[in-house]
Amino acid sequence: MHAGLRITAFAAALAATFGTAYGVGKGVDPVVDDPAPARHEAHPKASPEAERGGGHGGGGGGATAAGGLQVSEGGYTLDLKTPSVTAGKRSELSFVIRDSGGRAVTAFQREHEKELHLIVTSRDLVTYRHLHPTRAADGTWSIPVELPRAGGYRVFADFTPAKKDAESLTLGADLAASGSYAPQKLPAPNATAEVHGYEVSLDGGLRAGKESELKLKVARDGRPVTNLQPYLGAYGHLVALRSGDLAYLHVHPNGQPGDGRTKPGPQISFSATAPSNGTYRLFLDFKHEGEVHTAAFTVRAGATGAGVEAPAHDDGGEDHGH
Repeated sequence: MHAGLRITAFAAALAATFGTAYGVGKGVDPVVDDPAPARHEAHPKASPEAERGGGHGGGGGGATAAGGLQVSEGGYTLDLKTPSVTAGKRSELSFVIRDSGGRAVTAFQREHEKELHLIVTSRDLVTYRHLHPTRAADGTWSIPVELPRAGGYRVFADFTPAKKDAESLTLGADLAASGSYAPQKLPAPNATAEVHGYEVSLDGGLRAGKESELKLKVARDGRPVTNLQPYLGAYGHLVALRSGDLAYLHVHPNGQPGDGRTKPGPQISFSATAPSNGTYRLFLDFKHEGEVHTAAFTVRAGATGAGVEAPAHDDGGEDHGH
């Protein structure tokens, strides 16, 4: 596949549907140590919860919660009204969450100050957006989005219906961005990431089927940042996506602002369990001096060490429309 190849929205949608071949193509060498991604059913299950699709992990809970692999789960469906956009052009992304009867859902529980969290990422895990769309009275969610590169994308809706004993869900759907396609390599694991003048270091790693702690420290100009600001009720938010099928794991930090024990930096601690061995891309959102920043990491679950690397051109650190 050549970088200058013109890909239509239809071709991109086909590529996104039939796996990561579109995302990595001939021009890209993903993480060569990893075997080709197996079908989802073939991935080892760490627990029965791994396939339920719940997107949230409570602070310290660490329960395996891989979601986003299905467009329908638990009686709810993500109805993406905008299946394709044009790369580099501002477009209105809209969707509806429907119940088992096909009706638009209009009532949601607020979690982390929002009714719904929307994640948009390219299949090569280089471009990442954490968005908060608005909901109309008829249940239609919408938000402007501008994706910088052509290719296949995945849209994740992370929400909890407003009904008694409802579980949180993460539903996923494919999105295509037409234009001139130039695939990117998945960054190799490392120990630090730089974004907007900040340096974020990672201590710890993911383990399949077993809880582990991830400690992230934020610094600027070589000095620890000790005055992080709460963002969506926490000092940091972490999303993990498995390379290959883009299984989604959303965790939150151990502790929260105002609990009497959690400091506003420089360290943010998370507990998480990977649903399987493999390579994951981590995206850390943190807020400082009124601005939200995202540091991107690559981690191999099951490896002796874990690390982070932000590539020279990493869309993960751009403005994500928080």
